[in-house]
Amino acid sequence: MPVNTTLAHRLQKLPPYLFAEIDKVKRKVIAQGKDVINLGVGDPDLPTPPHIINTLKVAADNSDNHQYALDQGKPELRSSIVDFYKNRFGVSLDENSEVLPLLGSKEGIGHIHLAFVNPGDVVLVPEPGYPVYHSGTLFTEGQTHWMPLVKENNYLPDLAAIPEDVARKAKIMFLCYPNNPIAVTAPLSFFEEVVAFANKYDIIVCHDAAYCDVYYDGKKPHSFLEADGAKDVGIEFYSLSKTFNMTGWRVAFALGNKNVLAGLAKIKANLDSGIFGAVQDAAIAALNGPPEFHENLLKIYQERRDVLCDGLKKAGCNVVPPEAAFYVWAPVPKGMTSAETTMKLLEEAAIVSTPGNGFGPSGEGFVRMTLTAPKERLAEAAERIAKLGIY
Repeated sequence: MPVNTTLAHRLQKLPPYLFAEIDKVKRKVIAQGKDVINLGVGDPDLPTPPHIINTLKVAADNSDNHQYALDQGKPELRSSIVDFYKNRFGVSLDENSEVLPLLGSKEGIGHIHLAFVNPGDVVLVPEPGYPVYHSGTLFTEGQTHWMPLVKENNYLPDLAAIPEDVARKAKIMFLCYPNNPIAVTAPLSFFEEVVAFANKYDIIVCHDAAYCDVYYDGKKPHSFLEADGAKDVGIEFYSLSKTFNMTGWRVAFALGNKNVLAGLAKIKANLDSGIFGAVQDAAIAALNGPPEFHENLLKIYQERRDVLCDGLKKAGCNVVPPEAAFYVWAPVPKGMTSAETTMKLLEEAAIVSTPGNGFGPSGEGFVRMTLTAPKERLAEAAERIAKLGIY
């Protein structure tokens, strides 16, 4: 008799994970022999810097790194994180209580619900947005209240539009600036409004700052923790993935409110055994590395942004260049949906993009394209779109 493999209810509620579905279609097109330009998943194509890799190689030979890691991470790592945040954002942190290393920010974002959300609790989630904010809510049987991000409100949640009864039942509010997928930033004044709102309704704020150090025209995005009183109400997730081309290394950290971090740390203590010590040493090297690397990285992305956006404009697409992050949020052709546009680009131009509505209903009317491809490929992508004549 076959074993019962009926999925748990929590998994049955989940929508298909967006990027996994796109990857299936991409593989099908590649199998047809087409030259695919992949502008779908936000995974840097550039290599991790040599000084980080070399540190890992040496650290891997150190037998001290072969045992279980400390839950809080090495003191040297936490100290480097504190120094990095002080230099970058002017934010002061206690390395013993306000810093928690993570196995990537996705892990922390997915697990924070387990520490604080009970069945029936409300979680405020921006849409369009990163799918994990919602899936973590489903896993804990919470209720997602969507906060639409629309142009009329500068792609910021309208806090005043959240019903009073919803706000009073809310346990967590997720935010993400620079935003994925829209690639806009938030002013410090908005973060200050969020702090006041969170204080009024006793809500934990979780700010996803994964793209905080990919920006354009020299305009540095703010950390949520720069806002007065931010540490009283919430935490921030910062990832090394995008800043240092380390997506596969799985290293990030959560910062801020010590009680929120203590709750997340208790979950992690039961589910993982910390970051491999050699990866921690590599992370230290990244945080203390030469500034020239980051300066060059920003130049590369700026050039790529300009190439793709200029090409799309020439093709007739009224695109607004991103303020930060490595995404272009492009409006779809008149009379077409996000899904239709994505499929047409894939099937007729061999370009992988992501339908905006895959991030939430407010994303309908847009497709997301990444800048994680050489500028020559981005120029070619724009040329292929122009040849389609859909704009």
